[in-house]
Amino acid sequence: MAAANDPAAPPFGAFAPTRAQAAVIALAHRSRLRRGAFRPMLSRLVNLLRAGPVDVSYQGASFRFYHQASATERGALFNPDYNLEELAFLREHTPQGGVFVDVGANVGTYAMVLARHTGSTGKVIAVEPHPVTHARLAFNRAASGFSQVALVAAAAGPSDGELLIETDGDNLGASHIASGEPSGNAIAVPSLRLQRILGDAGVSRVDALKIDVEGFEDRVLTGFFREAAERLWPRAVVIEHLSRDEWQDDCIDDMCRHGYAEAGKTRSNTLLLRG
Repeated sequence: MAAANDPAAPPFGAFAPTRAQAAVIALAHRSRLRRGAFRPMLSRLVNLLRAGPVDVSYQGASFRFYHQASATERGALFNPDYNLEELAFLREHTPQGGVFVDVGANVGTYAMVLARHTGSTGKVIAVEPHPVTHARLAFNRAASGFSQVALVAAAAGPSDGELLIETDGDNLGASHIASGEPSGNAIAVPSLRLQRILGDAGVSRVDALKIDVEGFEDRVLTGFFREAAERLWPRAVVIEHLSRDEWQDDCIDDMCRHGYAEAGKTRSNTLLLRG
């Protein structure tokens, strides 16, 4: 099987679902099987029918999903409503031609969907440090034809420099900044402050931002709101709160002190609006 970062990887469509795989995926879409507890089972079944990734459309963008070892890719493959509430919120507050920033972009299930929404005159900045995941993100950008998506192969962090990331278990999407003594599979990656990322991208405003960095959200955002110009503060924010107990500072409370208010909450994310 060709890896996502293999320059000889087959073009999008080479791994279109077989008839049997398509039937399993369609069944999941129409039933309760699309829920999280069933997805690993469905993934194993689809992989038995043909090993390897699957090329599909999700929310109007093109993706090659390596669903076997990524909860995010399984979710988007088997559930057409995956993160739909968050996506609707971000689309509502990002105009056509607007600017969206995705910190912890994974394979692009937010970035590509918002790129389609903003159109060719918009700009999406997708920040993803893990080299394998970043390669998949780059493939999906090319497959979708979204030149308005700028990719950043670095981790957002409290300072410019370097950080170690590691992956626990077999879920690549759960890669996180190493804390304490890193494991043997830790990878050194560049680290950039969010304001540095925005400056390098040449943006003067941000309409909406999504951040999911597995418990490191506070280290990214607290310094940003302390140091960045207010014109760079996004109007709308989606922040994953599942790892809130790992924060050193409650960055949601900090954002509320900077004029944000909670506009909604899902199982995984808090939705915030400024003003």
